Amino acid sequence: MPNHKRNRFVVQMHQASHLHYDLRLEVDGVLASWAIPKGPSLAVGKPRLAVHVDNHPLSYRDFEGIIPAGHYGAGRVIVWDRGTYRATPGDEPSKAIAKGKFTFDLRGEKLHGRFTLLKIHRRPNESDEPWLLLKDRDDAADARFDPANFPESVKTGRRIDEL
Repeated sequence: MPNHKRNRFVVQMHQASHLHYDLRLEVDGVLASWAIPKGPSLAVGKPRLAVHVDNHPLSYRDFEGIIPAGHYGAGRVIVWDRGTYRATPGDEPSKAIAKGKFTFDLRGEKLHGRFTLLKIHRRPNESDEPWLLLKDRDDAADARFDPANFPESVKTGRRIDEL
């Protein structure tokens, strides 16, 4: 039976030691999370590194503000995008993630269309869990899209340097 359930997602722009974007997908009562150094792309054929990080509680989906120094992820955070996602038919999100390939459709305020998260092999001496975020070819694909051209929060309209 196809999976028609829509779950929530958020992309948070996060200025910690380095600026990056955190993709968080609601899966089994938590936010499964990936840090994307260059931000998500709508360009087909331009994969983005997406480092799988610790799950976050669902309440973190709306967080925008400053994480104090000395705490995990210290720095400024804005809600860069949010919306819903739907797993492709036949995909159960938690099982697909565990297998290392998850395809889903995003319906956000900035991001739309089909994406795939694909786990890749670690390099020697690498402790992080690297994945790729790929934009599939569809009507939402846009080779000119650059996340830096859309720096405002979808929650408050603020930019990260205004926190």
